[in-house]
Amino acid sequence: MPKIFISPSNYIQAKNILFNADPYLSRYGSKAVIVGDENVYGLVGDRFIDYLKDNDYTVTKLMFGGEASPEEIQKAIDEIKDTPDFVIGIGGGKTLDTAKEIGQHLNIYTVIIPTLASTDAPISRLSVLYNEDGTFNAYQFHTKSPDLVLVDPAVISQAPPRFLASGFGDALSTYVEAKAVGDIHGFTNAQGIGTITAMKIAQASTDTIFEFGAQAFEANKAKVVTPALEAVIEANILMSGLGFESGGTSLAHALQNSFPALKKGKHLMHGEKVAYSLLTQLLMENAETAVINHYLHFFLQVGLPTTLEDLGWEDATDDELMLVANDAAAAWTGIDQLRFDTSPEAIVAAMRAVDQYSKDYQAHALAE
Repeated sequence: MPKIFISPSNYIQAKNILFNADPYLSRYGSKAVIVGDENVYGLVGDRFIDYLKDNDYTVTKLMFGGEASPEEIQKAIDEIKDTPDFVIGIGGGKTLDTAKEIGQHLNIYTVIIPTLASTDAPISRLSVLYNEDGTFNAYQFHTKSPDLVLVDPAVISQAPPRFLASGFGDALSTYVEAKAVGDIHGFTNAQGIGTITAMKIAQASTDTIFEFGAQAFEANKAKVVTPALEAVIEANILMSGLGFESGGTSLAHALQNSFPALKKGKHLMHGEKVAYSLLTQLLMENAETAVINHYLHFFLQVGLPTTLEDLGWEDATDDELMLVANDAAAAWTGIDQLRFDTSPEAIVAAMRAVDQYSKDYQAHALAE
């Protein structure tokens, strides 16, 4: 099997780049369709449309329906009466995945503008599809990566810091999961074996977040752009995206995809679910205590879930957790090839162990 590395054609990150984007967009044509939700249009999207029109673009505005489901995506495609030169997705992960689907279906250029640094979805060649009830449907792989990813820290800094923390949870899993896949020479999202390049980038994402994440989180609280915030935005979106797509995902992502099987608990962001799942994977790998503590301490600093109560599962029975574990074990065909026990029973035991370990860790921290 070949080693494969994939990436977007262009990644541009700069403060206030959104309203200086014409030189980068004009190469794709002058007729655009833009996908966003009501909140994003109100915050920045409508002003961006005005900017495009002032620069002689013809713009068709589509309203994202709230779920990246096959039905919603087809509805959006049906609203497009005249094929544009390119599609712009502006907003969060599900909006961006919808834009990628439109670009793939119409065979046009795809421009991605994340308004959050909450996941590494913006640069990927895939869309995560959901059912209308929000449960996971499928990964939809595309024939090409986005043509342009435009990242404006001035926009991202205005989002609640919970979104940035979610991005930390997602990105910090990248190296751990990619290493687990690399250890067995497993298959990656790039449809090949992972590259050394992807592993190095994944490690750089982890290093950057641990070095600058806490101060970036405080900058985000103040809604200001600092070098630390710019660094972790790049880590959350670009480094983690390149690392996971060409390095591989494993148990942590399989597990978080299965959380809806329990049909209870808090409404959690993608990276928040990944954070708890990552701690679960670390315990299943028998990671060194110092390593687990390093992740746990940081998660507590930025408010990521580390106990079952944080997930809204404080009263979950073993049978209920087994629903999630069984779903995870069935969802990823390579899970049984990992170099640790990935049986549903082992997953439930590790989820329980994370809960107790975090409680004890926090109790000792308070005692000191």
